[in-house]
Amino acid sequence: MLSALMPVDVHPEGLDVHIEHVDFEGVDPEVDLSQVGFYVPPYMGPRSGLELIARMPSLEVVQLLTVGFDAALPYVPDHVTLCNAVGVHDAGTAELAVALTLASLRGIDDFARAMPEGQWLHSRRPALVDSRVLVVGAGGVGSGIAARLAPFDVDVTVVGRTRRDGVYAMDDLHGLLPAADVVILAVPLNASTTRMVDEAFLSRMRDGALLVNVARGAVVDTDALVRHLHLGRIRAALDVTDPEPLPPDHPLWRAPGVLVSPHVGGNTTAFTPRARRLVDAQFRRWVQGEPLDHVVRR
Repeated sequence: MLSALMPVDVHPEGLDVHIEHVDFEGVDPEVDLSQVGFYVPPYMGPRSGLELIARMPSLEVVQLLTVGFDAALPYVPDHVTLCNAVGVHDAGTAELAVALTLASLRGIDDFARAMPEGQWLHSRRPALVDSRVLVVGAGGVGSGIAARLAPFDVDVTVVGRTRRDGVYAMDDLHGLLPAADVVILAVPLNASTTRMVDEAFLSRMRDGALLVNVARGAVVDTDALVRHLHLGRIRAALDVTDPEPLPPDHPLWRAPGVLVSPHVGGNTTAFTPRARRLVDAQFRRWVQGEPLDHVVRR
């Protein structure tokens, strides 16, 4: 009988299948994984969690706990079904995108830095209200961002992979950039989006605009972004960077007008219950021979 291997905080119950829970601090190399058919790698865990796949010849399904799947692709054989965690992180990441936008526009990061010195930094700051926001990405995260921006009385434009009602196509993106006060990135990382935000993209952003990235670090050309930040043309609020983690001596840390959070968009108290519901549903579908949701097309 095939078994399942998944983190300790995810545990479907009531099924007649052996489920092995591990903490992934280090799986004993002597442990037999030959019968593992359903595998849930640890969330934001070490690469060793993906390297275990090579020890699972009976593996049928890899269920990720992240929306992004680019890091898993080199480890998952073509015959294994790969599923991502659509819906688990959408709300939390959208929430952080709005928080980063507000924090950067209203200067909350500057106020926090001034507090230890007792500085009263009273000044007029850009508002989110009445601004023009361009959301690049129309999936669960992008749609969630657009919905959360609606109460702020902003003009939201959404760009997706294909043109449809209420969504512009990627071909329209460069023409939309000069009018946007805020550009929020919420796209998956793939061949078409890697370094999508390059010198040409940044040059088309209007003076004083804010770039927010909750997608993947490699969507942005970091060197080009650092150059534009030092020119003082734009600001940036980033939950993801390239490289990641950002080394302590990286120039992005000290670039003017940048706010960095350490890739925490989906790492909230909402994660565990949502992840449990997803894994429980997907595991039951697998056991019962039903089609899986959120299958990654490769």
